[in-house]
Amino acid sequence: MDMGIAGKWALVCAASKGLGKGCAAALVREGVNVVITARGEPALQATAAELRALNPLVQVLAVAGDIATPEGRAAALAACPQVDILVNNAGGPPPGDFRDWDRDTWLKAIDANMLAPIELIKATVDAMAGRGFGRVLNITSGAVKAPIDTLGLSNGARTGLTGFVAGLARQQRLVSRNVTLNNLLPGAFDTDRLRVTLAGAAAKTGQSVEAVADARKAGTPARRFGSADEFGAYCAFLCSAHAGYITGQNLLIDGGAYPGTF
Repeated sequence: MDMGIAGKWALVCAASKGLGKGCAAALVREGVNVVITARGEPALQATAAELRALNPLVQVLAVAGDIATPEGRAAALAACPQVDILVNNAGGPPPGDFRDWDRDTWLKAIDANMLAPIELIKATVDAMAGRGFGRVLNITSGAVKAPIDTLGLSNGARTGLTGFVAGLARQQRLVSRNVTLNNLLPGAFDTDRLRVTLAGAAAKTGQSVEAVADARKAGTPARRFGSADEFGAYCAFLCSAHAGYITGQNLLIDGGAYPGTF
């Protein structure tokens, strides 16, 4: 299927690895020019080189910086000639007990996982509407659908973003101008973040990392972890010319782990 987005420009956040990288790679394969951001310069530049090799016909620009800061957002936006596609993404806050979190801890989580995406949306959607095309994808978490008790910071910040997007996505002046906003809710995907989580659980329980990983897979009907490439494919479709009638939705991608009907 031709996605109909060749030649567009995308800003993909936290794209040096993991799910952000998977989204950037899928868009590059579809002929989309990308600006990728991340805090770590070496990993970011290595990813940029990989993306250029995937499709020599597109432009790949790498901007190192913290997207949770005004300076990081300004640098990323300045590098992108126009933002037709925005993929919001940021590393999730650490797990823990809410009794141990002070106000500053909460504000840091909200800044990265709620307010930063909103600021980027604010900076881009009206111009998208003016051009008659725009796609905003927010990578949130399966914990928005089924909260995890130790991920209170993520549950709170990402759910706040979800509620905001639910209202904005239905504004007639956006969706009638072919601007859509949707959220991707990943379950267990084979990323560095998951591997760190598994290692932490292994250290806490005295089990091997392999044993912890196998137990986690056993709790998912698919009996495996997702891959960044397949996540990117979902992203590319929702960013495509064919997805203009899909807005305000939360797509849970978890191999069937969530047991509910809705």
